[in-house]
Amino acid sequence: MTFSDVVEAIKSLSSEEKLEIQLLLQQYLREERREEIYQNFQAAQVEQQNSELKFSSNIDELKNLISEIHVGCVNEA
Repeated sequence: MTFSDVVEAIKSLSSEEKLEIQLLLQQYLREERREEIYQNFQAAQVEQQNSELKFSSNIDELKNLISEIHVGCVNEA
């Protein structure tokens, strides 16, 4: 079944059924986001255990850290 088939099938549903699908999709999206947040949390815990996290209250140092991260992301792309 293609995406277009799904869209066409949804169009033919009653308003009540469309609302139910909307609620289900919102729930699925929330669950996916929670899982993503949890995965990021677990990755951060591993980084912390490996002493890979950097902390600072110095604004200039924080700007440098952000610049390093940004440059790293650009180079990976």
